[in-house]
Amino acid sequence: MTDVTGVPVVPVDVLHTLFHSDQGGHEQVVICQDRASGLKAVIALHSTALGPALGGTRFYPYASEEEAVADALNLSRGMSYKNALAGLDHGGGKAVIIGDPDRIKSEELLLAYGRFVASLGGRYVTACDVGTYVADMDVVARECRWTTGRSPENGGAGDSSVLTSFGVFQGMRASAQHLWGDPTLRGRKVGVAGVGKVGRHLVEHLLSDGAEVVVTDVREESVRAITALHPEISVAVDTDALIRTEGLDIYAPCALGGALNDESVPALTAKVVCGAANNQLAHTGVEKDLADRSILYAPDYVVNAGGVIQVADELHGFDFDRCKAKATRIFDTTLAIFARAKADGIPPAAAADRIAEQRMADARRH
Repeated sequence: MTDVTGVPVVPVDVLHTLFHSDQGGHEQVVICQDRASGLKAVIALHSTALGPALGGTRFYPYASEEEAVADALNLSRGMSYKNALAGLDHGGGKAVIIGDPDRIKSEELLLAYGRFVASLGGRYVTACDVGTYVADMDVVARECRWTTGRSPENGGAGDSSVLTSFGVFQGMRASAQHLWGDPTLRGRKVGVAGVGKVGRHLVEHLLSDGAEVVVTDVREESVRAITALHPEISVAVDTDALIRTEGLDIYAPCALGGALNDESVPALTAKVVCGAANNQLAHTGVEKDLADRSILYAPDYVVNAGGVIQVADELHGFDFDRCKAKATRIFDTTLAIFARAKADGIPPAAAADRIAEQRMADARRH
């Protein structure tokens, strides 16, 4: 939605979401525009109860400004929960830049974005996400010191997808332990939807542990790249075919959100869902649909926290071994969530929410 001059405006339904719905509760939402560079961005701060909001910058060609705002709201809320369960002293925030990064991304645009983040005075710490990379954060950091995910040459930790995939792997191991009594994936068939930055690293972990891997990706070049390295990998024509694969033990959504919905859940052949994508549950109630089908769901914001653990550490002088040790604990956190879910008689997603909300509530009281 735009006004008569073409400037994006926040539609009324978004304001209703912010102020009146369960999906709202955000502390601050900033609409950013720099006409010279073509920048249109939304920065959403869900909570700073535990500390400065921390979350990545997504660069994506949204169909509308409303869709971009909604994504920023959902993603930032998820970051509050993710950071809380990862044990970090950070709240949740997220930014989205509207547009096709292959067409409009430029140094001028990234510098303008950095100035907007800097104007928040440290309330928001940014990093990489879909469509942004280490080199981009190096540019943003020239205007904003509250930037993580930078290159080692520029004082950063480098690619956070390395530990993101490692954390998802730990979540899978915990799922296997809970469901099958053994934390190995040897002999299990795992379907990975999306073999980009995170998915390709996850495939390496799975193969090293003896899993049989099936992949799919909307980008043919990504599939070609991973199968060239590992010709033993099977390829599904698309995600719909992947989730229906006979004998699939684990489904790992590693692309964009909304992978678990009214169409996909009834079709799933896997007994476990554990992947890197954010906001996998398309709407409230999907977690119950999974439970009703006896499909074990490892909450996305729990298992994909390895990356945020890495970028948070960058603020204090990055140490990879220290970060990997923290990411390894995702195994124990995931098991604890499954145990809480069983004890309370609720789906794992609800159990994870309760634990995260308790930590944020405790922080507000002190």
